[in-house]
Amino acid sequence: MQTHELPDEPIPVSVAAKCLGVPTRWLKDQLETGQLPGLNTGGRFLVHAPTLSRLLLERLKAEAGGFDA
Repeated sequence: MQTHELPDEPIPVSVAAKCLGVPTRWLKDQLETGQLPGLNTGGRFLVHAPTLSRLLLERLKAEAGGFDA
């Protein structure tokens, strides 16, 4: 599996979704419901991809019953 460096600056949701390998709509839904953090800039979210990656990995581990990625 290839690893890519995630941008450290705030980026739009569409770019973050591509970096993280998740659907844009799913990521927007997670942000709109407060399940993931992001900055709403008047209808457009900006996110920190490394933070989202870490949170998604933590969620995966928790839901997989201690899966060690």
